Amino acid sequence: MSEFSHFSVLLNECIENLNIKPDGVYVDGTAGGAGHSSKIAERLNGGLLIPIDQDEDAIKVISERLAPYGERIKIVRDNFSNIKNVLENLGIDKIDGLLLDLGVSSYQLDTAERGFSYMADAPLDMRMDNRAQRSAYTVINEYSADELKKIIYEFGEERFAPKIVSGIINARPVNTTGELVEIIKKSIPSFARKEEWSSVKRVFQAIRIEVNKELDVIAPTIEAAVNSMNEGGRIVIITFHSLEDRIVKQTFNNLASGCTCPKDFPVCVCGNKPKIKIITKKPILPSENELAVNSRSKSAKLRVAERI
Repeated sequence: MSEFSHFSVLLNECIENLNIKPDGVYVDGTAGGAGHSSKIAERLNGGLLIPIDQDEDAIKVISERLAPYGERIKIVRDNFSNIKNVLENLGIDKIDGLLLDLGVSSYQLDTAERGFSYMADAPLDMRMDNRAQRSAYTVINEYSADELKKIIYEFGEERFAPKIVSGIINARPVNTTGELVEIIKKSIPSFARKEEWSSVKRVFQAIRIEVNKELDVIAPTIEAAVNSMNEGGRIVIITFHSLEDRIVKQTFNNLASGCTCPKDFPVCVCGNKPKIKIITKKPILPSENELAVNSRSKSAKLRVAERI
């Protein structure tokens, strides 16, 4: 098993913005290699950390790395979108903080057989949870042309989606990441050949997002966490591309504004009150030092909100 990356993106910024109370209850919804979780656990004294991850390999690593913290830790294998059920099952009413580090982990990218990377030939998989039925093979070989075009346009923002999808349909069955890479490269018009690897990256991103339904779970998770959070509790979220960041920003704005009445209503009739205040008017970005040691942090953005 490849080593989980020790580079936890925006680590100090996350810990600082969580405002950790020694006796508080915190959830790391994407615990991965336990980098962020370890720093949270260090600061607890009488408190509790709930590391959640859906990846079987991640759970093994988390269990090893957080073993020294004993009773401070309750590890759960699940998708963070099920935070409400996770808390109920543990008998926890309220939390004081949630951390989400969205996207694919360095470990998942670096483990070739998982099929996340376009840099190695491997079976088309891309499942963050190997118990899931839908894999990249399913998406590539069983989705209709229209469904594939929609995914690659919307999740990959790829302008050559129709040509790429035609290539995929004509080549089915497509079995490996290497085969998919070659199909994408051959589908790019000659005038855009210099951009072919950018297209490959965008298509792989789009397929991965669809396989794991990554965008669907962000807003509901934020809303569920806010409803389960003590006053003054913090939500700290790292995103890695514009689609994720847009959802986080919009969800924060909705929860901070409260009222959902149409703008032309003279008075509020919905009665919704603001639930959070936004701490980061603009996202926090990685420092020059972090970029120098971890190039994968380049696109990271950190947004923070506080329960009111």
